[in-house]
Amino acid sequence: MCDYSLMMIPNRLAIEGEELVAHRFQSGSLGLVSCFDYDRWLNQRPKSIWQRFKAWCSADNEPTPVVCIPPGARLRVDRLPEILKEQFQLGSFEDATFTEISADANGYRDAFCFDNGAIVSLVLFAEGQRLRVLQLSSSEDAGPDLDRLQAASTA
Repeated sequence: MCDYSLMMIPNRLAIEGEELVAHRFQSGSLGLVSCFDYDRWLNQRPKSIWQRFKAWCSADNEPTPVVCIPPGARLRVDRLPEILKEQFQLGSFEDATFTEISADANGYRDAFCFDNGAIVSLVLFAEGQRLRVLQLSSSEDAGPDLDRLQAASTA
């Protein structure tokens, strides 16, 4: 839902139809935030070196809240980078089911299971990657089971 490394940042549940963007937080973790919050944050970033240093030292200088996606939610990933398209045989625009690839504590677990069966961890996405929430669903409807995901990730 929300990666373990983002639990200390304010968060909320995604909304159907919402546009999201991947953002690398100061902690180094990649998470999803609303495009509105991200664009506003980009436009308000400090310009001078001193202002940027001061903002870097501040924990409040992040586009928040983090948007959490429940397992089983359907998303459309827009303008995938060439490296991911080639590595996972994907097109520029793809639909995917959000899933957790691990239940282990203190590990990256958020991933996308694309319709062609490719499983791509959120941490492989670049900052600025855009997504749209197509449909939220309950964890009972969560895409592929954990055993299949673990087998695919070790292959």
